[in-house]
Amino acid sequence: MTDLLASDLAKIYPTPTQRVIEKARPQLDIHSTNFIEMSPFCVLATSGSDGSVDASPRGGNPGFVHVAGPDRLLMPDRSGNNRIDSFRNIVEGSGFVQLIFFVPGIDETLRVGGRGSLSADPDLLASMVEFGKPPRAVLSVTVQEAYFHCGKALMRSKLWSPDIRVKREVFPSISTVIHDQTSLGEPENQDVVEARYKTQL
Repeated sequence: MTDLLASDLAKIYPTPTQRVIEKARPQLDIHSTNFIEMSPFCVLATSGSDGSVDASPRGGNPGFVHVAGPDRLLMPDRSGNNRIDSFRNIVEGSGFVQLIFFVPGIDETLRVGGRGSLSADPDLLASMVEFGKPPRAVLSVTVQEAYFHCGKALMRSKLWSPDIRVKREVFPSISTVIHDQTSLGEPENQDVVEARYKTQL
């Protein structure tokens, strides 16, 4: 297999249309704001000082990422695994972030890019209580670009279709997976894992 070069790409892919280019907006508009306010889930991508890239799922009630203005987003950080890979990348790496927002039932997604910074200001944390708890930190994103992706990827995957939804028991619990990988801790069934999750949201 031969790796493609930049010059090869131009031979394979046609130049994007002007409409595709201009749909990338420098700020959030009414449509992107509305989409974010409906979104209960997004993926946060960051880059480290060593060139590594991290992508992390983030979720909450619809609108858990707050639109603070056309060029600013605020994302509360909830309980996780404490690796804080994304946050280390923001404070030690490039500071650039990319977010992709999903809304269940809508095949289009929204991509937002910009620069991130972190705050643990007590008043800000207190204003973002969810699931009965304040966040431990808040990610502020200065928006530099926002654009909608077409729905073809989600249509191909049938992501929202109940027809392809798998039964949870076909895959082992995360506790079992990690035990098999590391021999650390004790394997637990999915019911136990989910019950614990509910106390840690």
